[in-house]
Amino acid sequence: MADAAAQGVIPGAGPVQGPGERATVRLRETGPDEPPRYAPEWLELREPADAGARAHDLLDPLRIRLANLPGKAGYVIHDLGCGTGSMGRWLAPRLDGAQHWILHDRDPYLLHFAAVASPRSAADGSRVTVETRRGDVARLTPDALAGASLVTASALLDVLTREEIDTLAAACTGAGSPALLTLSVAGRVELSPPDPMDEEIMEAFNAHQRRDGLLGPDAVTVACEAFSERGATVRVNPSPWRLGPGEAALTAQWLRGWVGAAVEERPELASRAERYLRDRLAACEAGELHVTVHHSDLLALSRPVGGAS
Repeated sequence: MADAAAQGVIPGAGPVQGPGERATVRLRETGPDEPPRYAPEWLELREPADAGARAHDLLDPLRIRLANLPGKAGYVIHDLGCGTGSMGRWLAPRLDGAQHWILHDRDPYLLHFAAVASPRSAADGSRVTVETRRGDVARLTPDALAGASLVTASALLDVLTREEIDTLAAACTGAGSPALLTLSVAGRVELSPPDPMDEEIMEAFNAHQRRDGLLGPDAVTVACEAFSERGATVRVNPSPWRLGPGEAALTAQWLRGWVGAAVEERPELASRAERYLRDRLAACEAGELHVTVHHSDLLALSRPVGGAS
């Protein structure tokens, strides 16, 4: 069933990952020939839903913090696990002032794509520039983020371990940089019309997300604690995908990945899950399925280095 559920899934799409695979960003030294995690086609497919879901209410406190940075001619923004650069395309045009984005990812092809497709101007017309870095997020240090005005990431926290989130929080707070970390899975999915198997698939998927020490839907809670313990002020807002007939292609890919991961976690579900997936895909194709996939966005405002306000 795992193969059947994954059939037609864009390589690396959504929750579907092979044994030992992690997110787009390289978290540990695993060798130079490590294959790509997420296909650009999947990242492109989800970008409009991501853009519509991100919590706009977190932007005003972020803008206030950025405006109060002392002696800044422009902002330096680190985007961790940037993928194809969707965070920059969303955020750069919503911030005033010159910006220099430093794009981090383990996949050189995605880094190239992100750099080429990056925005060139801020909300007020100021210049936006980019550079790319391949690196290991688990080894981030305050020195690596020295001079950072902001650290951003999308869909990253839930594929980290507790140790890796501690490392990230320590690096951001040590550098005095705020962090805007969006679209972390919250562990809740609502489908309409409902099916008796929805809850069972959701619970199996959440268990799959927590495998091998990953935090999955617990990541935002752990990140809030890690940043708060280091003196940051933390806000969390919901950022759900709301998928209807207009997002049928994304919904179908997400469904295959969601069910496939659940069956990988609980193989005894295979026969019933095959029917479930077939029926759900048929409803999706007919325009009858609506799905809400809950995420959370986190804004951590670290104490500025040197006690600046």
